[in-house]
Amino acid sequence: MNAKRITTMGLLTAVALIIFVIEAQIPPLVPVPGVKLGLANIITVYAMFALGPRDTFMILMVRILLGSVFAGSLMSMLFSLGGGICCFLVMLLLRRILSQDQIWICSVIGAMAHGIGQMAVTVAVYRTGQLLIYLPVLMLSGMIAGAFTGMCAQLVVKRMKSIK
Repeated sequence: MNAKRITTMGLLTAVALIIFVIEAQIPPLVPVPGVKLGLANIITVYAMFALGPRDTFMILMVRILLGSVFAGSLMSMLFSLGGGICCFLVMLLLRRILSQDQIWICSVIGAMAHGIGQMAVTVAVYRTGQLLIYLPVLMLSGMIAGAFTGMCAQLVVKRMKSIK
């Protein structure tokens, strides 16, 4: 790894972590567990298209680990890992077929995959399928939040290209 790459990854991880910690202080928008804006995912989506999968995965894992230490718990880390890994894998596939003008679509589908990953961990931890009743709400909120974070990431990718 060269110094520029390490510095870029460190800065993106720090920004994602700051956004995550600040967002954790905002009261929930709806009374459904697991529903939040996920603003730190702007950085994840940006990194996927600007840096590539390997760097994105490292940024994501460090953010989840440190975010759980600073603003969460062991349980929140499990849910974040389940959702984050599912989202990452889906975005990894979509990255190959979508253009940089379609980043927001990748984010929407990735956010929905995140909800499915969280729900899979939830069902496994609590050993009940009854919690699947929350899945439609997680999918809808994921589509809305994913569209917003995706449009932000798409804007950042375009702006950063014009700076280089």
